[in-house]
Amino acid sequence: MSQPIRNAAFLSAVLLASSAALAKLPPPPPMDPAAKEAAAAKAKAAAEKGTAELAAAEDYAVKNFQANMKKEGKPIPKPVPIKAASAPPAGAKKAPASNTEKSSAKKKA
Repeated sequence: MSQPIRNAAFLSAVLLASSAALAKLPPPPPMDPAAKEAAAAKAKAAAEKGTAELAAAEDYAVKNFQANMKKEGKPIPKPVPIKAASAPPAGAKKAPASNTEKSSAKKKA
């Protein structure tokens, strides 16, 4: 047998054996409550850290932009407040998320 054929045969034998071995593994045991709480606390801490880093990066970007505008002698624009979306009135018809309402009406007609 030539070398490439031997390599291919060996590779296929290894893949077949490993797939058979993986198929026989039992499912992982459920996490105990203490480990579950620790994982949740770790995820929460990571999310808070990410939020803090994002806020710091945004502040840095704003300060850098304002410093560059000052250097160029341009006026610094005032920040625009962002309004939260208000809820629709109580009796208002809910708008479709896309054009689904119109297309379904066309299909029925």
